[in-house]
Amino acid sequence: MTWVASMGGPLVVVPRSAVREWGGATRAGFLAGEGDGGPDDYDRACEVDGWAGVIGMGAVGALVLADEPAMTCFLPGRLMFVRWLAADSEAEVLAVAERVRAGAGTAWEDAGIWVTDGPAVLMDSAEAGADLGVEYPGGGLPEQAPVAVPAGRWRVRAACGEGECTSVVVIRLTAC
Repeated sequence: MTWVASMGGPLVVVPRSAVREWGGATRAGFLAGEGDGGPDDYDRACEVDGWAGVIGMGAVGALVLADEPAMTCFLPGRLMFVRWLAADSEAEVLAVAERVRAGAGTAWEDAGIWVTDGPAVLMDSAEAGADLGVEYPGGGLPEQAPVAVPAGRWRVRAACGEGECTSVVVIRLTAC
């Protein structure tokens, strides 16, 4: 399981076929740049309200994991993202996430419909997709993780869960 963190903004899940089209934060963008070229992809991701949302990218969409710059992983067997808000261990995070997923009384927030043409990449929304394979000057690559999801239309729902010293957000995908 690979956990991905951002540099402070939202994370984004972009279909692998469109990842090179994701521009990230640019000098022309409003939030991270000079603001003279209109909103860039990072700006659009930052505009998402709530725990998650979908923004357009041509024939597919980008799934934005918003609100908190929390470490996040994808559990392919559960078709869900787990966001680590507060916890002492990964085991605590996963246990609370499973209770949220299985809970009959979980209050799920609808976050839209995500369309993907196949597997995707979980990444920092500030990074340009074309730069995911480019090493940083100090070494290392941008954080990223594969998202093994079949092509289709996915209903996105999000819920928060807490344990004694643990707080998580679960973003669940269900086929439409």
